[in-house]
Amino acid sequence: MKQATAKTEMNRLNVTTEDDSSSTNSTEYPYPKKVPLNGQYSDIDAESQNFLPEHNLGKKKYETEYHQGNASFGMSVFNLGNAIMGSGILGLSYAMANTGIALFVILLVAVAIFSLYSVHLLLKTANEGGALVYEQLGYKAFGMPGKLAASISITMQNIGAMSSYLYIVKYELPTVIQAFMGGSNGEWYTNGDYLVLLVSFTIILPLSLLRNLGYLGYTSGLSLLCMVFFLIVVIIKKFQIPCPLHLDENAVNESLKLLNMSLTNSNTSAVDYNDVCTPKYFVFNSQTVYAVPILTFAFVCHPAILPMYEELKDRSRRKMQGVANVSFLAMFIMYLLAALFGYLTFNIHVEDELLHTYSKLYKFDVLLLIVRLAVLTAVTLTVPVVLFPIRTSINQLLCASKEFSWVRHTIITVILLACTNALVIFVPAIRDIFGFIGSSAAAMLIFILPSAFYIKLVKKESMKSVQKIGATCFLIGGFVVMIGCMSLIITNWIRNASTDSEGHANGH
Repeated sequence: MKQATAKTEMNRLNVTTEDDSSSTNSTEYPYPKKVPLNGQYSDIDAESQNFLPEHNLGKKKYETEYHQGNASFGMSVFNLGNAIMGSGILGLSYAMANTGIALFVILLVAVAIFSLYSVHLLLKTANEGGALVYEQLGYKAFGMPGKLAASISITMQNIGAMSSYLYIVKYELPTVIQAFMGGSNGEWYTNGDYLVLLVSFTIILPLSLLRNLGYLGYTSGLSLLCMVFFLIVVIIKKFQIPCPLHLDENAVNESLKLLNMSLTNSNTSAVDYNDVCTPKYFVFNSQTVYAVPILTFAFVCHPAILPMYEELKDRSRRKMQGVANVSFLAMFIMYLLAALFGYLTFNIHVEDELLHTYSKLYKFDVLLLIVRLAVLTAVTLTVPVVLFPIRTSINQLLCASKEFSWVRHTIITVILLACTNALVIFVPAIRDIFGFIGSSAAAMLIFILPSAFYIKLVKKESMKSVQKIGATCFLIGGFVVMIGCMSLIITNWIRNASTDSEGHANGH
């Protein structure tokens, strides 16, 4: 009788769709626009059956219906692994080189645990708030400011992801072309900036203009397989590349410059290679500040959590948390191995994009060439998938009530792609993208928004409860991480800019 009454009450529950904003979140994990409730499962915990009614109903109303998911536990783990894994893995060796092995492992464990905790808060808040869309939770919690905060954070994160993918095209495609052409004499087709523009407007733009990009979600599987192949090659090359590296003096000087080591030309040639080949466990320098943003950028998958939760078969909050636990553990192992073996291979010579570092040793290597081609294919096909939710979000914020227009659709797509290309061309290093996006949008999505939504929407727990106190501490910690990392990164940019200007003034 109790269950029948609860069912009847939940069937009467109305939820605001907020002008179909559910489509803003993801195209890789399609889901219907009706918001499901989980209370019809008898085995689900009582906590997940409590939903806050929506008192401010919009123009569109409908009866809430349960949507039966069809994704198995194993497939959900695979899909979430795809969502977590991205170009961030290419910057982890650089982070380890500037923190040391021990400090890097500590930071990696901490960020993984914090990310899992934020997934826990997000799932619990979704059950309490009755919405499975990140922006919708923001609207329920704080109205339009909350929706804007979620939408802007997701947009910034996706632009950062697009930029990192295009950086790979900028770095790797010239190397591939030079391998086939047998060297470069400065031709335009070996210039990374020109190649980024060419790939963007001949391959990515036509794919991005399609109205439905759902089929491109399959490229996420290809991307994950490419990264697994990349990891295997990194491990193999560790045992093939000797230390000290046989690099010319210019390469040594450039590596030392990247690490901000104040060595003069007179003693650069006398570098102690035995010391260079010895792994460091704790390192502190001007680039150490990039470690936390790179790690947070690498673990962001939170916009995909809720739509995947909806698609989970026989779903419950505990089951989805289990999916997250397994996925994060698998990605943690991959990240650690990629960072460790990349760092042990190159030590101080590792660059902010690991795959590009191999080009200093191998002008033509079949195995590395295959890896480059696979990664280039994967990231090129993934850019339209990442661009799609940004464009949809902009449409929902600016033109939600208007009919679809090919002119508006094309203009928004071209502007987004042009801005991303400008970012890739004019920002000197990929670590700057990782650093800025990781310390701003990623910190918002991992730390600040889930805890703020949880505090606001989960009413049955008092502010003095352990759960609310933990979420409050997590929220404060998120602001500390974001403000601290942003301040240090901006300070480092200013210092580098002043150093460069002094160098030019002195004629160097």
